Formats: sequence, structure tokens, C-alpha cells
Amino acid sequence: MSEPRDEKNTLSTSEGGGTQRLPVVEVMEKGPESELGQSASAAAYEPLPTLDDEGDGQGRFWSVRRVPAGIVALLILAAAGVLLYDIAAVRADHPALRWRRSLARQLAERPLDDTWVLVGAGVAVALGLWLIVLAATPGLRDVLPMRRPHADVRAGLHRGAAALVLRDRAMEVSGVRAVRVRVGRRKVDVRALSHFRELDDVRADLDTTLTDGIRGLGLARRHALSVHVGRPGRKG
Repeated sequence: MSEPRDEKNTLSTSEGGGTQRLPVVEVMEKGPESELGQSASAAAYEPLPTLDDEGDGQGRFWSVRRVPAGIVALLILAAAGVLLYDIAAVRADHPALRWRRSLARQLAERPLDDTWVLVGAGVAVALGLWLIVLAATPGLRDVLPMRRPHADVRAGLHRGAAALVLRDRAMEVSGVRAVRVRVGRRKVDVRALSHFRELDDVRADLDTTLTDGIRGLGLARRHALSVHVGRPGRKG
């Protein structure tokens, strides 16, 4: 007599005239609330040693900021030119320009607590603070400084390029269906979708692969690694 069997959970193979039942992994049906169940981990790594004993200490690249500097230069040039022309006209016994007479009258008649005076002062303060911030901060947030094996050579890596390299490394891990990598100034955040294998195993392989990948980028700053692995949602 033939023995009934569940074809969904068993497979059979014939060897030497006999039939042997093989176990298979049963796929558990998940409800909507567990379709995106995630497993997360965070790990730090030690960067490669540098050639100097004082450590990396590499700051960010300074932005040239040609556009803000050009705008400020043009405004100062235009204001200085108009003012010098008006002063020369007054010295030549010509009346001052109407806008300068109107501005002098408004400044003399309006009180300090007037709305327009406060608005103008606020705009001037905001522009001044903006210029101070531009002058005191390096800028170029998207460029990550790299280690300097030679004192006269300095290199940087764009965060988008670093994320692309790490994404390609992550896609080589077995079980990874899709991955999104975001490289910040101090942390690399990875979110992957796995369509088979255990989430903990996929996450462990991603931790190892991406840690080696971050070391290989040669960045000067120690980046922390955060990996999140989940299942893809159902279609339909």
C-alpha cells in the first residue's frame, strides 16, 4: 500500500530501488503585522593604522563658496559705486539723489521701535550671521576626508560614491534582495531586504562584509555601522 504524504512539506528520492523521504524547510505564512519584521544590529570597527603617530585628525574640506562671495562682492560694488557717484554729484553742487534724501528723512523721523526699522535690522542681522557661518564653517558636507599616507597628498571621497561601493558589496551577500545604504559623516546606515535565509544570518554576513568594505574605503573618521534587515512586503 502506498503511504499518504504531504507534498508541500516532503520530497522523495529513489536510491537503490527504495524511496527515501527528505525534509524541506517549511515557509511560514506571516500576517500583515509581521511581513516587515526586522532584525537590527550596530557594530563599530577599528580603522587601518596610519603612518603618523598623532592620529588622523583630518578635518573636512573647505568650500570655495564662489557664489556667496560673488553675490556679496557685486552688492558691495554696486552700493559703493552709487554712493560714490552721489557724493561726487553733491561736491559738484548738484542735489543729492532722491533715494538718499528719502532714506535720510526716514531714518531721522522713524522711531527705533517702528516695524520697518525692526524688519530691516533683523534682515541685516540674519545676513551678517549667514556670512559669519559661511566664513567659520568648512562646508563640503558630502566629501569625506580620507587618510593621508603622504603629507603632501590629501584625498576625499564623496558620500554618494561610498554608499554605491558599500551597496555593491552588500548585494553580494547571499539572501539580500535589495539594499539601501546611507553614508553620513559618522555613521553608515544600511537597510536590506532578504527573501530567504534567516534574518540573523543575513545580518551577520552583512556586518562582516560591510565592516571590511568600510575599512577598504580608507576614510579618516571612524564610522559606526548600523544594519537593519527585514522581509519584503507582499505584493497585491
